[in-house]
Amino acid sequence: MRIAVDCMGGDFGPAEMVPGALQAAGECEAGIVLVGDENVIRQHIGTVEGRSAGRLDIVHAPSTISMDEDPLSAVRHKRDSSLVVAARLVREASAEAMVSAGSTGALVAVGALSVGRLPGVSRPVLATPIPTVSGACVLLDVGANPDCKAEHLLEFAALGSAYASSLLKLDRPRIGLLSNGTEPSKGNAVTCAAHKLLAQSSLNFIGNVESRSVLFGAADVVVTDGFTGNILLKSMEGVGSAVFDMVRQAAMGSVRSKIGALLMKPSLRQVKQRMDYSEYGGAPLLGLAGLLVKAHGSSNRKAFASAVRVTSDLLGSGITQRMSEACRIQKESCSTEVSHGD
Repeated sequence: MRIAVDCMGGDFGPAEMVPGALQAAGECEAGIVLVGDENVIRQHIGTVEGRSAGRLDIVHAPSTISMDEDPLSAVRHKRDSSLVVAARLVREASAEAMVSAGSTGALVAVGALSVGRLPGVSRPVLATPIPTVSGACVLLDVGANPDCKAEHLLEFAALGSAYASSLLKLDRPRIGLLSNGTEPSKGNAVTCAAHKLLAQSSLNFIGNVESRSVLFGAADVVVTDGFTGNILLKSMEGVGSAVFDMVRQAAMGSVRSKIGALLMKPSLRQVKQRMDYSEYGGAPLLGLAGLLVKAHGSSNRKAFASAVRVTSDLLGSGITQRMSEACRIQKESCSTEVSHGD
């Protein structure tokens, strides 16, 4: 297995992407292909102790797609960019997966245009694991599709179920639909229509879930559109950081609280680690013929190494085959329901 790594994307670029990829290379089974400006990559390899540029695969890609460029136009015109070249390696089977911390829109565009969708998938979807009180759950979409139809949410649920089966080792993950109430009638028109489709499907659909219940493990897979999902994800990250800042301020308020904080420090460190996005790696773009993983745009080397390791683990689990089978089963189920309805 080989993973193509976009070394030029993200807020910090090759200064963090290259060391992160090198760290992951020593910890995962997959081979790593560094994609980007070769001279720049070799310069940053030289700063990492114990690594030699001569022992690594590097594919030269001189240009970069920036965050403020129009994604579709950039993918079509910057064919020598690191993101597009990395995706081309997947399409040509020179690599089985790619990882990028670059533009989400460009990654979605290059996935659909270059790598291609699985049969039965109309839109690829970004999924990410998030911590819960009881373990973890999968949230999707978190940014690929701001506007969705009910049929898209049904597809997302099928893909999310297959992903959760691989990631969380569950036979029949519980699927929840994000809404503003647990009753089937709650939500906007798209959510209500999606509820009906999910209730008729073969998936393990448990109904609507509210955002306040997500972190308490209300469902194993939480389905929503990319606009709402991205806001929910970033709200969780912000609340987590704010709560820890408040705890830190309160702990410094008196001698007694300082002593208590010192005693609680190991436990608080464990909680902070569970809430740290860098521990969870990247968000795979589900529904494509190859595996594309989106790392957090502000990833440092630790977070990026985690994203590469997660990608390697997903390849080992046969995630693409699971996606294809999930889409096939769901398509057959929908066809059967339509014929019975006739």
